[in-house]
Amino acid sequence: MESWDDMRIFLAVARGESLSAAGRGLRMDPATVGRRIARLEQTLGTPLFAKSPLGYALTEPGARLLRHAEEAEQALQAAGEAAAGTPGTLTGQIRIGAPDGCANFLLPQVCAAIADDNPELEVQIVALPRVVNLSKREADMAIAVSPPSAGRLTVQKVTDYRLRLAATREWLDRHGPIETRADLKGKRIVGYIPDMIFDKELDYLAEQGIARVDLASNSVAVQFQWLRQGAGLGIVHAFAMPLAPDLVAVLPQTVSLTRSFYLVRHADDRRHDRMNRFAAALVDGIRKEVVRLEGLT
Repeated sequence: MESWDDMRIFLAVARGESLSAAGRGLRMDPATVGRRIARLEQTLGTPLFAKSPLGYALTEPGARLLRHAEEAEQALQAAGEAAAGTPGTLTGQIRIGAPDGCANFLLPQVCAAIADDNPELEVQIVALPRVVNLSKREADMAIAVSPPSAGRLTVQKVTDYRLRLAATREWLDRHGPIETRADLKGKRIVGYIPDMIFDKELDYLAEQGIARVDLASNSVAVQFQWLRQGAGLGIVHAFAMPLAPDLVAVLPQTVSLTRSFYLVRHADDRRHDRMNRFAAALVDGIRKEVVRLEGLT
């Protein structure tokens, strides 16, 4: 085996699936990355990647090496943090992936509180309108609205949360009272772009029998801004409504949805005390924040 630096380059190519993507992450010229991979393959006496116009895919030996390389990476991180950190606190960098509703309205305050207790900790939030790919190390852990059914992952239910049909008081005054589902007909609806809904759990409007979306975005944050500006009716996370006091629930007894958040992690991370402690703080913080914010609505 060569140096850890070779393993670092191998991991970057495995996760980026191309020399150019690995080069960007490593801040290295792609040609240099390619030479280092070729040297590593020569040293090990086996091809680690199958090269094609689509990129670099792991071979069977490469897939076996990946697991050991990730374990070595985690061990090095843990050793460095133990040497540099303060006993009892979290240090280093942790990246969380999340759908943008959670990322916009829950994680900022929850992660800020964790960071207050752990001054040497660096937290990164990746807000994506799609499923976060943990196998490519897009994040160290992720919040999901559906538990994944494949991959070497562990899943923990975090909490249930609620969603409401909502509009501003001013919009309701202009467009008349909405007392039954029939009153929704002809009203401007805000929601997801139908063919960009990445999880069936987010297809709220179809569940309510609403087929037409007049103002659509793949971003919850954009939808939220439309609604708070009085552009129409739409589904809102109950925990986000305190941020827009002019929003009121519409048909609250008739339209009430419940969904769940799940914490998804790499299976191997269960052996790392640092990740376990951060995950415990994250889950506890999200649960408390959902209860607090939903209690304000």
